[in-house]
Amino acid sequence: MIRILTAKDTPSLIERKTVRLEEAERVVSPILAAVRERGDVALLEYARKFDGFDGASVRLEICGDLQPLFARAVETAAQNIREYAEAQLPREWFTDFPDGRRLGQIVRPLDAMGAYVPAGRYPLPSTLLMTVIPAQVAGVATTCVACPNPSPEIMGIAQWLGVTHMFRMGGAQAIAALAYGTETVPKVDRIVGPGNIYVAAAKKLIAGETGIDFVAGPTEIVIIAADGDPRWIAADLLAQAEHDVDASAILLTTSSSLADAVAKEIDRQLLTLPTAAVARPSIESNGAIVVLDSLEQAVEVSNALAPEHLALHDGSLLAKIRHAGAVFVGASSPESAGDYASGPNHVLPTSGAARLRGGLSAADFVKVIAVQELSREGLRKLTPAITALARAEGLEAHARSAEIRNE
Repeated sequence: MIRILTAKDTPSLIERKTVRLEEAERVVSPILAAVRERGDVALLEYARKFDGFDGASVRLEICGDLQPLFARAVETAAQNIREYAEAQLPREWFTDFPDGRRLGQIVRPLDAMGAYVPAGRYPLPSTLLMTVIPAQVAGVATTCVACPNPSPEIMGIAQWLGVTHMFRMGGAQAIAALAYGTETVPKVDRIVGPGNIYVAAAKKLIAGETGIDFVAGPTEIVIIAADGDPRWIAADLLAQAEHDVDASAILLTTSSSLADAVAKEIDRQLLTLPTAAVARPSIESNGAIVVLDSLEQAVEVSNALAPEHLALHDGSLLAKIRHAGAVFVGASSPESAGDYASGPNHVLPTSGAARLRGGLSAADFVKVIAVQELSREGLRKLTPAITALARAEGLEAHARSAEIRNE
């Protein structure tokens, strides 16, 4: 049974379990070092040890077919993901100012990206779409996909998308190979995609040398609803809970009757849910229904949680939301739509990281580069400010480099 709590219990939700990476970092650190130093030799050793790999090379021939019904679903999802990614891209612009400054920005893609596609309890072909399509929209030339055990659907999508390189590798060794490069695996500029705690720890350790999206923890959803169909809300909570026993699914409501009805509906739906072995412990350990005095109070709790997914049954609350990875407005907008086919990305910040950024986007795969061009008169007007600031910092050559052009 899911817990039903009140306002006084909300601090315990906000002080939720954080991702414990220290132990995982100790495990993965020597793996990263070994792959960096010994390349393919170390990569193959770890692939055989952890992934059950028995081949001579982790490189895969990219080939596969999509069954007609699945192909139509992929085409629909891909079109929507691509359209949304195109709208996200920063634009180039230039402006001429009357004082002689021509300023602007150019946008250039990264050379290469790496996508980590999990294939443990649940192979995730949708993650392949969500990670590769935004990179392609951004103009990234080299797309590398790491997957420890790709399903036929994953291989078929890789073929359909035109992925550049596909590798059967997982865990920290895959992150190391993508970050540092090996004889077989190209070095990439950014690694994206979800994974287990060892993948998260590896991404944290290589960040700075190679770009990453974020260090992800267990998935989570918060639903704010004063009323609604208990069946729908229960289904949405269970949809998150079935990911992982550590997943978090929380309903914030002002209605005690709705809280009771949703709790009963969760128990009823669990009886026939094929993934109940995962969803039930998740609901019992990390799930909660919180009865609050007002929707404003619910928004305050949600902003403190900064959830990965936030469902608002009342769209008027959107203006008050400050922190969320993705927002789903209205009762007809289930989180599962965003996971697969509505367009926005499902690679999202967890564990409160939504305070800092939103989800993966096409903008993660480009560099926005400032451009400036000054006329002689423009530089002359700026020189007093340049020289005063430079000399205040003790940087005389900076000052002279502007002054000499005005002689």
